[in-house]
Amino acid sequence: MEKFMVHDLDLQAFVKELSNCKGQVWMTTEDGDKINLQSAFCRMIGVMSVLDGGKLSQAAIECENPEDETRLFRLNLYGKSAPDED
Repeated sequence: MEKFMVHDLDLQAFVKELSNCKGQVWMTTEDGDKINLQSAFCRMIGVMSVLDGGKLSQAAIECENPEDETRLFRLNLYGKSAPDED
């Protein structure tokens, strides 16, 4: 599992994509906290720590499932989900 950075990511789209993920997804904050984003409570706590004006300012994301990594990386890069998910 490799980490990738997300920047200025639309929070609503990100949470929607998380619900489509099959494996565990973690976010690592600047303070080094590792938060499981598949847990609704942890997601709320973790997202609040990197929220800036309705967007995720910056965080490192790590996915257990390579398909999930592709899905979230694409959202980060292009600002939209995969074509079959629209």
